[in-house]
Amino acid sequence: MSESAAIVLMMNNYLHDVATALLIASGYVMWVLWKNLKPEAGHDAIRYFVRMYYRITKLARFSFVWILLFGIPRVIFYKEFEWSNMAGRGQVPALIVKHIFAFTLVFVGASLWIKVRKKVRELEPRLETEYQ
Repeated sequence: MSESAAIVLMMNNYLHDVATALLIASGYVMWVLWKNLKPEAGHDAIRYFVRMYYRITKLARFSFVWILLFGIPRVIFYKEFEWSNMAGRGQVPALIVKHIFAFTLVFVGASLWIKVRKKVRELEPRLETEYQ
């Protein structure tokens, strides 16, 4: 592998980790906003919540697509580029555990996101009626 290709792959791997962190963080932020929205919330609070939902959803979708697409080269070149000889074959079970944990986080996050989306769909008509 050329030095330039190695640098591109290294940056891909770092940005893949950043995308993972952004996906988790965006889910957590949306969950916090959802949990702190009171049933008696006023128009401004609801509008803010709905606006943040759509903006944070864009970030989460972008992060998720990045993880899927740019995870491919990471998998292909893992043994050549990231394999630790000191950890040896012991890193295979560690990677399995890591990915089980990651898939669990994504599944839980997606289910929470669906609940938040339902809440947004319930709140949007309130915004429309308050404008009329």
